[in-house]
Amino acid sequence: MTEIKHVGVVGAGQMGRGITEVCARAGLHVTLCDVTEDRARAGLAGVADSLLKAEKRGAVTSEDRAHALAGISVTGDLSRLGGADLVIEAAVEDEQAKTALFRQLGDIVTDPAAVLASNTSSIPIARLAAAAGRPETVIGLHFFNPVPVLPLVEIVPSLHTSKSTELRVRAFAEDVLGKRTIVAQDRAGFVVNSLLIPYLLAAVRMVASGTATAEDIDTGMTAGCAHPMGPLRLADLIGLDTVAAIGEALYEEYREPLYAPPPLLRRMVESGLLGRKSGQGFFDYQPA
Repeated sequence: MTEIKHVGVVGAGQMGRGITEVCARAGLHVTLCDVTEDRARAGLAGVADSLLKAEKRGAVTSEDRAHALAGISVTGDLSRLGGADLVIEAAVEDEQAKTALFRQLGDIVTDPAAVLASNTSSIPIARLAAAAGRPETVIGLHFFNPVPVLPLVEIVPSLHTSKSTELRVRAFAEDVLGKRTIVAQDRAGFVVNSLLIPYLLAAVRMVASGTATAEDIDTGMTAGCAHPMGPLRLADLIGLDTVAAIGEALYEEYREPLYAPPPLLRRMVESGLLGRKSGQGFFDYQPA
């Protein structure tokens, strides 16, 4: 099995930064790519800040932090990923955007042993694999936010993913990155989001109907069910636009009403109230 030494990450947002960090901390060379080099550099600054916080917590040494940062390069040119052993797409949760990326990556990454993976939360891998034109080496590799903290990765092979690709990626996630893995069928939502998103949307419907306040709903689940975070703060952390997008993908796949984003969530997204990343969602995150 060919060793994975060079990882390309497409998308320098929250998830891309987290994936870049865990790969760099594992001693891999990482090329972080976004639509412009400035955006990629902003992503690198986020990684540097996260590593500094990890050092202050005692999770990494100063030497480990410096070594991880030295292993990251940034670019706004997708063709720079042509020599990567593994490319992980972590772009916006939009099927058209991801499909276009995989079409480009299929042309750029020519090594038949290289793997193309998507961090999608809900989009079927088969559609991305078809766009890439090399479906046997395309797989879902779904990390959870915050990536450096949460141990789980969902491995999602499509019907065309080769067994060797699945085993190689699973070994990479477990043995190199130190993650725990589960394998899910290639259906929208996979395992975790198929269970999580209806729960989050139910909490949104409770707010919309006036059943309880957002604060009381979250307190009910943290104090009454021992959840580490309430559903509405969790939705804010994920990003309300992402929650809505995953709900849409699940509803398209299954046509079950519990997956449909409620009107309140749609209006909040349309109004730019996206949660933590915008400073306001169901809770206020603006500095005091």
